[in-house]
Amino acid sequence: MIKLTNFFVSLSFAGYIKIIPPGTFATFLSIVILFPIVEYKIISFEILVFFFIVIFLLSLFFINKFSAHTQSYDSKIIVIDEFLGVYLILIFYDQIKIINLYVTLILIFILFRFFDILKIFPANIVDKKLKSAFGVILDDLIAGIYTIIILYIVNAYF
Repeated sequence: MIKLTNFFVSLSFAGYIKIIPPGTFATFLSIVILFPIVEYKIISFEILVFFFIVIFLLSLFFINKFSAHTQSYDSKIIVIDEFLGVYLILIFYDQIKIINLYVTLILIFILFRFFDILKIFPANIVDKKLKSAFGVILDDLIAGIYTIIILYIVNAYF
């Protein structure tokens, strides 16, 4: 069970990459995995949202298992939270895409990493106070929401 847990929370072992920060690599990998699904509408919007919920719930379970096994909280190896943050952003892709897909993807990457690292309120509170699997995920979802808001505003002017 621990191998499956490790595989899941590290996004197929991407969390073990040490050349660049694991969260940065996971963000890039998440965009590479999810963008074609969203851009080419491989699955319907409803199924996209359904899978988000399923992955979210599985993440809560596996992050708890991983944290208990490693006696750690929010390990750098856990990058499924970055995947969920990017996933949330791409659920709103049709409303936030601007100019062309390359500019949009670069902005998604940069803004999400910016907000994920900076942890602007309330993400900073979540990061400090919620020492649970939900807290690990929630600060990335907040970073995703901030990214969506910024891109939505930018989209209104282009």
